[in-house]
Amino acid sequence: MSHGDEQGYSDYGGTGHTRTRLPDQDPYGGAPRRPTRSPSRGLITVVGVVVLLIAAIAFANRGDHPSANSSPPKGTRPQAAPTSPTGTHPVNTKTGGIPSGFARTQQGAESAAANYAVALGSADMFDAAKRHEIVSTVYAPETAAARQSAMDRAYSSRDFLANVGLTEDGTPPKGQLFVSRVVPAGTKVVSSKPDETTVDVWYTTLFGLSGDASKNPVTESWYTSTYVLKWTGNDWKIASDQQKDGPVPLGRDQRASTADDMTKAVEEYGGFTYAR
Repeated sequence: MSHGDEQGYSDYGGTGHTRTRLPDQDPYGGAPRRPTRSPSRGLITVVGVVVLLIAAIAFANRGDHPSANSSPPKGTRPQAAPTSPTGTHPVNTKTGGIPSGFARTQQGAESAAANYAVALGSADMFDAAKRHEIVSTVYAPETAAARQSAMDRAYSSRDFLANVGLTEDGTPPKGQLFVSRVVPAGTKVVSSKPDETTVDVWYTTLFGLSGDASKNPVTESWYTSTYVLKWTGNDWKIASDQQKDGPVPLGRDQRASTADDMTKAVEEYGGFTYAR
């Protein structure tokens, strides 16, 4: 399930990393979050980590969300990793349906962060039992309990659920399909130590209700989440995380699909697991 503690970071490839998408018949149940509306500051405080409710809260509460357009000087920007194969096989184990057993390397940390973003952005987060399993799987033990308590309060809020168009038990109205899916576009290592790595995950989200009677149609948004990962229990786990808007690409002049087409696509196209 993991590499031993003695491996540290000496086996990083340095360059030659590639990102591979691996189709998964049983992704994480679903979807992303965050429509075009930004989360309320009060709810963010309750949750304690914006990344976990970005989509949903953003969709429910449009307001002034800080923009993420600022960028560091060119000389300090991390360089994109080449796309040549690394030769490292992706993980083939799962815990609670989430890929696990990542290598104790920079590549392993990036893969873990991308997979965790997908899990935390899925529709399963709106189901209490599945949410508890996700939180206990992706967060470090000393962080999981606090995260679970805060998220339970947020996801069980009647106002919050009503704003995103769900019933009090977190299910969509009859005849509509709830969509919440995160699709990572890239990752980068911000800093690294033998037992701690900070990774940025840039991703797009699909969030909303698909159906002819939907008042909250599925929309697309872009975010970057920063994960501080710690090596614990022979795997990478989230110690802390935060989220910001963007970078957001310029939208093309494309006709939006019908509710039926969107529902069919979500039901027929599974999600992905990610390996770098």
